[in-house]
Amino acid sequence: MGKQSTIQWTDATWNPHHGCQKVSEGCKYCYMFRDKERYGVDPTTVMKSKSMFTAPLKWKEPRKVFTCSWSDFFIEEADSWRPELWEIIKATPHLTYQILTKRPARIEECLPADWGNGYPNVWLGVSVENQAETTRCAILDEIPAAVRFISVEPLLSEISLEPVFSRYDFHWVIVGGESGNNTGKYRFRKCEMDWIAAIVDQCHTYQVPVFVKQLGTYLAQQHDLSDRHGGEMNEWPQNIQIRQFPG
Repeated sequence: MGKQSTIQWTDATWNPHHGCQKVSEGCKYCYMFRDKERYGVDPTTVMKSKSMFTAPLKWKEPRKVFTCSWSDFFIEEADSWRPELWEIIKATPHLTYQILTKRPARIEECLPADWGNGYPNVWLGVSVENQAETTRCAILDEIPAAVRFISVEPLLSEISLEPVFSRYDFHWVIVGGESGNNTGKYRFRKCEMDWIAAIVDQCHTYQVPVFVKQLGTYLAQQHDLSDRHGGEMNEWPQNIQIRQFPG
């Protein structure tokens, strides 16, 4: 956590609060739960960060900031301090905040009064791990935003985004397989190369920028890749070697 990030589609992470509750299949092997439990901390307790809460106020250079990678920005337990977070976001227009949620039904009630058509430096996204969760896209489509995006990670089954693209207005898609371990509590589930390729093809058809983050641990092991999470793009089939941003 902090200024720099190893997540390929962002430059930095900002975690003004930690802790979450699992809400769907994509949460099963959540890395936050794994790491919190490793240090004997209850991952379901949402806590305001003592060290990172105002960190972006010190960041002078423009950068993309993945917000709440260890929680959910719109989780109910953060309601009391979320207005302060909006003020920090407003005070740092040179930073682009990438806010990804599995709770899109809470977005509207949690927006600041001056949201209007969206803050120019805020991207809003929803996680979609299987076909059932594409319903989150319909909810997000109702929210005005400078950029609306979909994170298809972890990709747990074949998904068609065509019903989403044909009805709703989205500006970006991230896709990736699940990372995890061979032993212990936090493992990984299968992701097929064809599932990723299908998402890429659908994005091309509807002219939506797409960012393939990683193939995931399953495919990394199946193909004996050098990166254990399958994150080295030059090892992938050429048709999915693509990392675009909205623009």
